[in-house]
Amino acid sequence: MRSTRTRIILAAGLVATTAVALTACSSGSSTDDSTAAAGLTVGSIDLAAAGCPADVVIQTDWNPESEHGHLYQLLGENPTIDAQNKSVSGPLMAGGEYTGVNVEIRSGGPAIGFQTVTSQMYTDPDILLGYATTDETIQLSADMPTTAVFAPLDKSPLMIMWDPETYPDAKTISDVVGAGAVVRYFGGSAYMEYLTNAGIIPPAQADGSYDGTPASFIAAGGKDAQQGFASAEPYIYENEVADWMKPVAYQLIHDTGYEAYQSSMVVRTGDLEANSECLKALVPVLQQAEVDYFADPAPVNTLILDLVSQFDTGWVYSQGVADYSVKTMIDKELVGNGPDDAIGNFDDERMATFFDTVSPIFAGLGTPPADGLTVNDIYTNEFIDTSIGLK
Repeated sequence: MRSTRTRIILAAGLVATTAVALTACSSGSSTDDSTAAAGLTVGSIDLAAAGCPADVVIQTDWNPESEHGHLYQLLGENPTIDAQNKSVSGPLMAGGEYTGVNVEIRSGGPAIGFQTVTSQMYTDPDILLGYATTDETIQLSADMPTTAVFAPLDKSPLMIMWDPETYPDAKTISDVVGAGAVVRYFGGSAYMEYLTNAGIIPPAQADGSYDGTPASFIAAGGKDAQQGFASAEPYIYENEVADWMKPVAYQLIHDTGYEAYQSSMVVRTGDLEANSECLKALVPVLQQAEVDYFADPAPVNTLILDLVSQFDTGWVYSQGVADYSVKTMIDKELVGNGPDDAIGNFDDERMATFFDTVSPIFAGLGTPPADGLTVNDIYTNEFIDTSIGLK
């Protein structure tokens, strides 16, 4: 399955780039993380005492972006940037206090050859946590089982977008395809199998040729619809794609009934028990980091923009996109508390429904879930601190 996480790649000549003021962080720094942490006093949360590894390695599913803000919130001042390996590291902080361990945040997407994070986790046992969407967890469960422990996003930003000038009466994906639009998407995406099986998009109007660039959307002159992320593409197309520069309309895939948890933080299932004490202490730190990020995203977004610049993968990410992403995640409730007042937990009923919905889809695609797999095998709320949530 090709990851639906792959994001827009803006081709040369199509983008009006935004100048970014870089922070003092530099890949040229020779500061070692252990040296940087040597003078720090462990605060009220001691992850080392909880059995966490000295270096907590986290694998993301794309270049640095605001959707990952909660992770970069964990870094203190002057983190070490490894531009060659597309990673950043430093003492792991919680509320400004040192936790006794370091954190390394690794980029995904082009940095790992567009592999799934799951396969990367099974290639490199040093990775403690990685991002995997619920459908990926189910589809790869036979050979690479993972268990989700924290959900940074309550709703997936994945969407289908269209030109509101061409389709002025369209409010939903069904409206657009009913008016004749072809929907371009990344081939092999499980959500499209759901949409076609559910009769939302006729198979003849599903085009799996999307390559992450705006070229085909622009060439169609508004006739075609296209996959994207609600937290980025609407701003990019309206403000940065020189040959478009106007609004797009969209519907979230989540709102069609495909309620996957996008970019959940997972561990290898076989390592869950051994790491349970660490996760009991670490997951609440992740929860609070997300709350803190959305309370004041500007400092972390400055770091994210610096990382994108230094990593230089060819992907463009501007201040405007970063700010739009934060606002959209809040306004559209892409981030939010789970079924209660806690952030990052999973809704049991939603997970059960999704599991029952997509398991037959993967069986039909020739990648069935592991024999005997149940929904309880793919996630747990046991490490969530129910007192931590967005207010």
